[in-house]
Amino acid sequence: MTWYRWDQKDLILHLRLQPKASRDAFIGPYGENEYKIAITAPPVDGKANRHLLKLLAKAFGLPASRVELIGGKSSRSKTVRLKSPSLLPIKFED
Repeated sequence: MTWYRWDQKDLILHLRLQPKASRDAFIGPYGENEYKIAITAPPVDGKANRHLLKLLAKAFGLPASRVELIGGKSSRSKTVRLKSPSLLPIKFED
């Protein structure tokens, strides 16, 4: 398993979230199965999840409605579906 996979035109990401960071940043691969992202939002009342989805939508050139949290609602490990992303701000290797 790797930290991303394509499901037809959708991109599935397995992420490791670092909430309450000093800045929003794509950090890099975390272990073999996740990609680490730092965000400034705290993990309170779903703020971190909303912030993450908004950050991903902007970075991948998508409207927020095409970014979906599909796993890890209350965990630092998240699974996200990006529906037909138009930009790829992270380097993906085959």
